Amino acid sequence: MTDFLGPPPRAIRLTPRPALVLAVASLLGLAMFCWPLFAHPRAGAVAHAADAPFVFMATLPVLILVVLAELSRGGIDAKALALLGVLSAVNAGLRPLSAGTGGIELVFFLLVLAGRVFGPGFGFVLGSTSLFTSALLTAGVGPWLPFQMLASSLIGLGAGLLPRTPRGRAEVAMLVGYGVFAAYFFGLLMSLWTWPFLAGDSTQLGFVPGAPLLDNLHRFALYTVLTSTLGWDTGRAVTNAVAIVLLGPAILAVLRRAARRAAFGAPVSFGQPYE
Repeated sequence: MTDFLGPPPRAIRLTPRPALVLAVASLLGLAMFCWPLFAHPRAGAVAHAADAPFVFMATLPVLILVVLAELSRGGIDAKALALLGVLSAVNAGLRPLSAGTGGIELVFFLLVLAGRVFGPGFGFVLGSTSLFTSALLTAGVGPWLPFQMLASSLIGLGAGLLPRTPRGRAEVAMLVGYGVFAAYFFGLLMSLWTWPFLAGDSTQLGFVPGAPLLDNLHRFALYTVLTSTLGWDTGRAVTNAVAIVLLGPAILAVLRRAARRAAFGAPVSFGQPYE
């Protein structure tokens, strides 16, 4: 009978302005990841191509903060903040347990499930807060952190935008497929960002500023295969799939019950007056 229940209320309401800011920020963030593929050898551009990642390191945190501020203006109440804190803490605690050994990472499957239940705005915010909190716990703060936060936010955003399907096996199968996609998506984005640094000037694997798009894509594909990053992403994909299959139905039920009890957006009552 739960298949006929409507979707739970969104934890963060996306009014037109926050939705537009979120869309623009997502596109700009993707551009910051994909800059090596579109670098052109104009006058002075090649000489300064290595400067681009450092510029993005400085601007990306500002971009994330602008989006978070705009989403809070769009409508996030105390109950949503409390739930965000709890889920961020849980995700932060799961990450050290897995430690990324062999690609086994437990931080993403809960992000997918929460984004599915609470919507794209909440998923975006949870992606950033989860990675930021876990980085503080694991001493993982570095120039890569803003990129990890944005990639995780995009995963949570995408989970909230998945089509509505009847609950049950069909929904779990869809989430498993998305969990596998999210694992490779995160890994490829992070590899694309580090590629110009780690591959060096190798003629077969390295980034060549101004080279044709297909040539750089070929070099990047070889880099991901030969450096085992693709195998690492496969471990992450298997972890997501197994966790969603085994724990997904129960966690979805708990999160949906919490969403309905919280009644996001409803006025808070402090008790009934005496008659």
